Amino acid sequence: MENRMELKFSALSQNESFARATVAGFCLQANPTIDELTDIKTAVSEAVTNCIVHAYPKGKGDVYLTATINNGTLTLTVRDHGIGIDDLNKARQPFYTTKPLEERSGMGFTVMESFMDSLKVSNASGGGLEVVMTKTFKQEDEDIVNIG
Repeated sequence: MENRMELKFSALSQNESFARATVAGFCLQANPTIDELTDIKTAVSEAVTNCIVHAYPKGKGDVYLTATINNGTLTLTVRDHGIGIDDLNKARQPFYTTKPLEERSGMGFTVMESFMDSLKVSNASGGGLEVVMTKTFKQEDEDIVNIG
């Protein structure tokens, strides 16, 4: 069975923890391990922080987050309507940052890719960026507990 949720929130730093906690709560229905939940929260933090820091350099904007769980696989989409990225291949290289004076490590995409099973990054039509990540939960039959 597929289940889906959508969020829209202002691209403000205080909303990063809101997004992380909301996705974690949504994932509980799939009975994730602590490690899986930690991985997902870390990837969400990186994706949302990238939107907050980079997407809207001249003002306000929104972050859109969609989470779907289908047959034990989580798909997360984080997008914005900001300035996008000119060179996606360059931006995905470890330690590449457009804001070195702000002590940015340039590891956001690398972190997302290492904690999730797949990562796709694309400039969205009409402007902005879209990051799609997936993670399949590794459940063992004896560990599944059905409550309710």
